[in-house]
Amino acid sequence: MPQKDPCQKQACAIQKCLQANKYVESMCEDVIRDMRRCCETHAGISVCCSGFKDSKPTENKSNT
Repeated sequence: MPQKDPCQKQACAIQKCLQANKYVESMCEDVIRDMRRCCETHAGISVCCSGFKDSKPTENKSNT
């Protein structure tokens, strides 16, 4: 039997949150942050992380 994806719980939480909040990402920052943490831990193992591995949180990165 195949192993369950280690980040599936977080991926489902994102979908549930986005649906509940009419796809306004800012309303789901906490669950998205949890998904990023999971993907950092399980990089290369989790299929759910395929869309997250190169994406970074949107932050103001000015060097001034």
